[in-house]
Amino acid sequence: MELKIQIHAPDEAKAVVERLTWENLNQKLNSYLNKLDWEDVEWMIDVKVEKNKKGLFDGVIQINIDGKSFRYAREDYKNLDDLVNNLFDHFKEELSKK
Repeated sequence: MELKIQIHAPDEAKAVVERLTWENLNQKLNSYLNKLDWEDVEWMIDVKVEKNKKGLFDGVIQINIDGKSFRYAREDYKNLDDLVNNLFDHFKEELSKK
């Protein structure tokens, strides 16, 4: 398995977004990801977080796994943790259907 992660976030939020990304991968998604055959799979996670004009956070997560693409976006979150966790929750729901 080859995993690439890119984080795009304001300086004050970058460390939090990185931590939350790894927590979601290692905790929330671990059981779902272990069900898949990952030996020759390449995948990339691209997380983008921005502050909008209201001073709230907007975020997009783009996940590409072996040619399959998943994209989730949310806007106007006051709490950065809630935003990132919500984005990964949508991916987890998609994995649970498979």
